[in-house]
Amino acid sequence: MNELTGKVVMITGAAGNLGGAVAQTCAAAGATLALVDRNAKRLDALIAQLESGVAAASFPADLLDQASVDAAVAGIRERFGCVEVLANIAGGFTMGPRLHETSDQDWDLMLDLNVRSVFHTCRAVVPGMLAAGGGRIVNIAARAALEGKAKMGPYCAAKAAVITLSETLAAEYKFDGINVNCILPGTIDTPQNRADMPDADHSQWVPPAAIADVVLFLVSAASRAVTGAAIPVYGRS
Repeated sequence: MNELTGKVVMITGAAGNLGGAVAQTCAAAGATLALVDRNAKRLDALIAQLESGVAAASFPADLLDQASVDAAVAGIRERFGCVEVLANIAGGFTMGPRLHETSDQDWDLMLDLNVRSVFHTCRAVVPGMLAAGGGRIVNIAARAALEGKAKMGPYCAAKAAVITLSETLAAEYKFDGINVNCILPGTIDTPQNRADMPDADHSQWVPPAAIADVVLFLVSAASRAVTGAAIPVYGRS
């Protein structure tokens, strides 16, 4: 099924494991891909892996710099037209010390990578969606957003903010045809996580492709009545 035929889909963090899986899934659904990341070489490598005939282009950008994001969105508009779907996949995680030992730099890093990036992309894309009469936005929060964990305070707070920001966007634009939802993954089965946790039962983790399937549902017409949701995708963990 080509649920996204003719749709321009902007994917942030497209050079990462989850971003790449979302790109592959959306491409198979007929989307036109606008791939955004800081790593231009990895974006080009991703495009080379896509099936021939897929409309895709890379738009390198620093998501923490609003001017850079605005320039990427302007480039997408010039190349493909209005962004109709925004998949905010970019983010980051790091363990830290206990909260009283956490530096401002570590705190800011988690808030920047996970929340400011979403704020900047939404601020750049929403005006075009309003002008077009609607759109879809999917953000990536985390299971850790629901409960504070030791030595993960900045990350948990940042992902909780993603949920709240998604709910706010959904409330503000629900009568403008813009659906906004977020996904709460459990531990994602990536090479990095396997290296960091070699003794874990990796079969219980969530494959990136499984999360990508949920993204596809949320940006397709099948989710037309869903907005403001925080959807758990935990695998078997």
